[in-house]
Amino acid sequence: MHKLLFLLCLSLSFEFCAQDYWYPRDTVKGSPKSVIASTSFQNIGLIIGGLDEFGFKRKMYSYSPFQDDWDEEVSLGGASGDGLERGSACAFTLFHENMQKAYVCLGQTQTVAYMKDLWEFNPQTETWSQKANFSGSARRQAVCFTSANVAYVGTGESASGLKNDFYSYNPETNTWTQVADFAGTARRDAVAFELNGFGFVGTGDDGTLKNDLWMYDFQSDTWIDKATFPGTPRAGAVAWGALPVAYLGTGEDINGDFTNDLYEYNYYLNAWVQRANMPAPGRKNAFAFYINGVSYLGAGYNGNFLEDFWAYSGTAGLNSEETVSLDLYPNPVQNQLNIHANQVIANCTIQAMDGKQLFASTEQCNQLKLDVSLWPVGTYLFLFEINGKKHTKTFIKCD
Repeated sequence: MHKLLFLLCLSLSFEFCAQDYWYPRDTVKGSPKSVIASTSFQNIGLIIGGLDEFGFKRKMYSYSPFQDDWDEEVSLGGASGDGLERGSACAFTLFHENMQKAYVCLGQTQTVAYMKDLWEFNPQTETWSQKANFSGSARRQAVCFTSANVAYVGTGESASGLKNDFYSYNPETNTWTQVADFAGTARRDAVAFELNGFGFVGTGDDGTLKNDLWMYDFQSDTWIDKATFPGTPRAGAVAWGALPVAYLGTGEDINGDFTNDLYEYNYYLNAWVQRANMPAPGRKNAFAFYINGVSYLGAGYNGNFLEDFWAYSGTAGLNSEETVSLDLYPNPVQNQLNIHANQVIANCTIQAMDGKQLFASTEQCNQLKLDVSLWPVGTYLFLFEINGKKHTKTFIKCD
């Protein structure tokens, strides 16, 4: 865990000579498995639980892209966590008590078909603590995304059937609040991601397999129908945001095929483009996360449990949010935002997710200090140029 704590503070910059390119990484530690919950701590990936040929697990492993290596971490629930083994759970990362923490909720265990508990992992103390139970019905195969340091969890399957309700979780108050129901059909095994300050949910199984996509507007608490996913309808896919695009792929499709395809969704164009297939067998119920401008995907099931692990370079190249050598800190920020680049930046602006501009400068520099203490809580875009090329970073203003 000392390595995890060190890498939480390490800022890395990766450059790749190829785009839209897959390459193999270190095999996932532990047994081959599927329905693993996954999230990331800045530049560390985490996977928790899952199902292998012998049953459900509660082990947690961390992945360092810097070292291309997996480490075993504290299992869900810690030493007293027997019975918390699970799959088909949700995992996300939030900022709480001045640090990033990982959360796992819902799913199914060896003996309980539908769960509603929530657990928080503190990387400094290496401990798990139980938090407020999910306020909806117990369920598995739900989806989650985060924005402005709030998690949103919904859909899935419960004892009463498929669900389309959604709830937000605030780590500061340790409370759940019901928000607008998902506007698509009730379903399980869908995908979700955050992009440009909005939540997205699509695909999944409502009795038939789906290829729709819906966007959730946090401010208006409404869902908006977006461009239909152009691949075959499917369930058990994976998706992740990589501003200004997102990716969706794999899964079991309407033909019963385990897919290895990948599609890119552009937020600004509301359009999809097919990208390079994963150079590995198709699968469903894999896991994925996004770190420093690189996407990672692994494990899953296609008649066999899988343990391979792949990186994808994406298509945004050095224009992507994470690959530019520029730091915004602290993030989240309360009072002073520090901006430091290793090269000259220009034409800097900061805007809220509603498009309101709060800062603008044409000055050429490599560092800025801004007082944001009076700005509203929320997610902001920092837009800037390097050598005439436009780039974007995001940061969160907290109380």
